Amino acid sequence: MTPQKKVIFVTGANGYIGSHVVESLLKCGAEVIAADISCSYVPSEAKRIECDIFNTPAEELLQGKLPDACLHLAWRAGFQHGSPLHMEMLSAHYTFLSQMIRCGVKQIGVMGSMHEVGYFEGAIDENTPCKPLSLYGIAKNALRQATELLCRENDVIFQWLRGYYILGDDARNHSVFAKILEAAAAGKKEFPFVSGKKCYDFISVTGLADQIAAAIMQKEVTGIINCCSGRAENIGSIAEKFIRENGLDISLQYGVFPDRAYDSPAVWGDDTKIKTILAKRSEQ
Repeated sequence: MTPQKKVIFVTGANGYIGSHVVESLLKCGAEVIAADISCSYVPSEAKRIECDIFNTPAEELLQGKLPDACLHLAWRAGFQHGSPLHMEMLSAHYTFLSQMIRCGVKQIGVMGSMHEVGYFEGAIDENTPCKPLSLYGIAKNALRQATELLCRENDVIFQWLRGYYILGDDARNHSVFAKILEAAAAGKKEFPFVSGKKCYDFISVTGLADQIAAAIMQKEVTGIINCCSGRAENIGSIAEKFIRENGLDISLQYGVFPDRAYDSPAVWGDDTKIKTILAKRSEQ
């Protein structure tokens, strides 16, 4: 008998990260229900639902089919850490997840961020204290705490998939790498940059998507799961490499912008949990 496919309901499925996660889930053999305002980047193999999830009743979203898990990736203004929209939308995220649980979903995965932690030096693990220093980090941290409590009270599996820094498919994101591409395309020869000395945990968007998909496809490893490379790399070196690999005729002007107060000299994710998940998957 052919094993039944795991059904995953994915929000933010058309986003920079989401579209890659849907593709990874499909490769894992999942049945994917993909929801977003638009689904133009969502693979056609997924069932696509174009709507505003925050203004659509959960019963209407699910259309009578209870998924095995809900993977909540939707988030607005993710690259604008000081936007008040993060706090304004916080209740909407919590209400959506509450509705999913009320409908009977027994596994909830939510995309988190290392910015929940705030200023920290070294490896971040699930016990690292969180003292966020941006509205983005504050909102993510509050949603994590509230969702964990909600899942515990309703006997639901809780997975918080904490992301770090991302490379790849750069024309679709709003990171500094996208801005470098835009500047080069506009004919600029210099790009104003920060000091370039800080070290962060970088991972390709496809590698991140594979980790997120692997995490939500299993139930044994739960709680905060760092989706990361597990090492820190110099931002200046990464940017210089990006320029070379893309054949861009542009150079970095170091020190034009100050480093952000909440960025540490070196920070990376403890990848113990995600390594365990990936190892188990490779054995299957």
